[in-house]
Amino acid sequence: MASSSAGFVTGLTAAAMVTVGYLAHQASVNVPAGLGQAHPGKPVAAVSKAPRDQRNPAALPAGSGRGERVVYSLDDDRVWLVAPGDKVLRTFVVTPSTVDPKPGVYAVTSRSNRITGTDGTLIEHVVRFASVDSVTIGFSAAVDGSTAAPDRRTRTGGIRESRADGDAMWEFATIGQKVVVIR
Repeated sequence: MASSSAGFVTGLTAAAMVTVGYLAHQASVNVPAGLGQAHPGKPVAAVSKAPRDQRNPAALPAGSGRGERVVYSLDDDRVWLVAPGDKVLRTFVVTPSTVDPKPGVYAVTSRSNRITGTDGTLIEHVVRFASVDSVTIGFSAAVDGSTAAPDRRTRTGGIRESRADGDAMWEFATIGQKVVVIR
């Protein structure tokens, strides 16, 4: 029985590795032209300020890449979940962290269903994609639903979403998903 269990676990592990490899490959082949490959935790190239539609500030910014991706605008504190063909599935406003990632192309590196944030708040649906000077950057939702701005004296990487938006991000942004950060 023990050897069949070990074989089963080995098979599951192999299947998981293949899946992660496939997702990472999909994220890397859908990088915007001129931006290089998505790199977990660090941008591979700068992204210039994308032009905005002044009549519709929620419109997907031009120059924010192609293919399935998460787009995060530092200037607008807004996120777009984008399906292939530049179809916006959802867009929403977020509360930024005190530490910003540099503009560039990243990939989701890890996720946690529920943890305590660096500010002591219970958070859920954490989707991490970058690191800046030992501060991990990611999207999350406070379990109590709060989206208050973080204490500017504390270095935090949590980009806060509403719980509904956090649910959508959790479903969309799996390991290896491309994240494009723009100004």
